[in-house]
Amino acid sequence: MELFAFFTAEEMAPVFVFAAIVAATFWMLSLISKRNSQAEDRLDRIGRPRSLMELELSQAESRNTFGGLKDLFSNIGASMQPQSDLEKSKLRVRLANAGFRSEAAPAVYQGIQLATLAGFLLPGLLFFLIKDGFTLSSMWKIMACGCAGFYLPRLALGMMINDRKQQVFLTLPDALDLLVVCVESGLGLDAAMRKVTEEMKEHAKIMCEELALANLQLQMGRPRREVLHDLGVRTGVDDVKSLAAILIQADRFGASIAQALRVQSDAMRTKRRQIAEEKAAATAVKLIFPLVLFIFPAIFVVLVGPAAILISKNLLNK
Repeated sequence: MELFAFFTAEEMAPVFVFAAIVAATFWMLSLISKRNSQAEDRLDRIGRPRSLMELELSQAESRNTFGGLKDLFSNIGASMQPQSDLEKSKLRVRLANAGFRSEAAPAVYQGIQLATLAGFLLPGLLFFLIKDGFTLSSMWKIMACGCAGFYLPRLALGMMINDRKQQVFLTLPDALDLLVVCVESGLGLDAAMRKVTEEMKEHAKIMCEELALANLQLQMGRPRREVLHDLGVRTGVDDVKSLAAILIQADRFGASIAQALRVQSDAMRTKRRQIAEEKAAATAVKLIFPLVLFIFPAIFVVLVGPAAILISKNLLNK
């Protein structure tokens, strides 16, 4: 109360108006999303009765703490989801590249984005309005807080995508070599993928997870072309996409899959060697700045310091 005593009602009016607008908007969006979800659940129950297993799964999910949090973020982000199919597909691909393949993943992501926006914007609004008042500089600072909160989930998602792509890129050559050995020993592509998943599940979890999902889709009857294409899209790694394209072409034209895998394995091994040579060649250039800024000054002090002290003493004595 002592803090608000320094401000008049006219100065605090924009804060309360903004808070009222945000609260009313959030309430209306929550009410609309709740009505839509209830209507969809009612139509789903009428159109297709639930089995006992589905009822047990829904009850277990309702008892799960994270299930309620997931539904909350999903309802919050339902109004922020992109409307066009192209934007929806782009968002789903990015989430799949990060490892989130659920149907509710886009809504949950948009809900988290809206929650972080509110979490950064509202405290910044109150702090800068109370500190600086309703000025242009305070508005810029509030906008900066809102932008930071809005782009923070996108930055985190980008870091997760890069980390996942890096792990897939590092483990793909070993998986491909083992796949070549399995195919050349007489196994089919499906059995070879299953064998690779079993052998490398300890140190290549992400790659084995993607191969296991592709193998499951093949067992469910999906065409191999679609499964391999989805494998390349889900990982987002160019080498996996090229591998999927080679396998699709080999399956379409009846070529030897083992020969195609061996050619791809040799190409990837050459690419890894070239990347290592490139990094080794760039090491000398990258070491220039640490040498000049940190190592050379220390060497200069150690070598020239005693001589400089002796010279200064001799000059002072004279």
